[in-house]
Amino acid sequence: MILTDAQQLLCVVSGSIVGFSLGLIGGGGSILAVPLLIYVVGVRQPHVVIGTTALAVALNAFANLVPHARRDNVRWREGWYFAVAGGLGALAGAAVGKRVDGHALLFLFSLLMLFVAVRMARPIKLSALARTPGYGAGRVAGTGFGVGVLAGFFGIGGGFLVVPGLVKSTGMRMLEAVGTSLLAVGVFGLTTTISYAASGLVSWRIGVEFLFGGVIGGWAGASAASHIAQKGRLLNYIFSGIVALVGLYMAAAYAGDFVALLRSV
Repeated sequence: MILTDAQQLLCVVSGSIVGFSLGLIGGGGSILAVPLLIYVVGVRQPHVVIGTTALAVALNAFANLVPHARRDNVRWREGWYFAVAGGLGALAGAAVGKRVDGHALLFLFSLLMLFVAVRMARPIKLSALARTPGYGAGRVAGTGFGVGVLAGFFGIGGGFLVVPGLVKSTGMRMLEAVGTSLLAVGVFGLTTTISYAASGLVSWRIGVEFLFGGVIGGWAGASAASHIAQKGRLLNYIFSGIVALVGLYMAAAYAGDFVALLRSV
């Protein structure tokens, strides 16, 4: 895929936005990356967008894992249980996602965006999630597998599901869940990338350019997370509003393709 100089610059800028979101709240990377690639960078092939998004988010997640690890915000054992099981789920989800019409898949993605907008606007009730101290490997792995299936199908990192999933299954603190989620997000994205790359549906250049911008934005987001971990509701509301607006726009744009697909079945 040949990009103009302007498109390459927009890839870096878009990557910094994705990285900041991942570093700050442990999620939202793919939810932002997909519309950024389509409407800002100008990539028009839906499956290439999804495959490349998975690569970009995986690279950004692993890069942003470093500052959180240095701040001791990562619980490695629980993270690996969640990530490995979720990686297997992501393989299954990606296999199904590649078989769905690209525009219809983007319509389903827009519905996911609307769900995420509502989910992110509602505060997680830590007291309710963390009633059971400690964790069981089966419980963590089962939750990870379910999140991984969705991540693979939509080509997302799934951080908005990983964070509450980790809190629910392990009882860890929110800031630890944000840091640990990046390990799972990276593994999910890498697994999905491998599946899409095997079908020639990944732009490696865009992924690398996203990484450059993502490192800058991610380190800034991780630094901010340490200061506003429990005071970021306004940011969540702004984030949710933007995601909801873009989701509504995409739903309107691709609803016809989804209806056509249903009629053809």
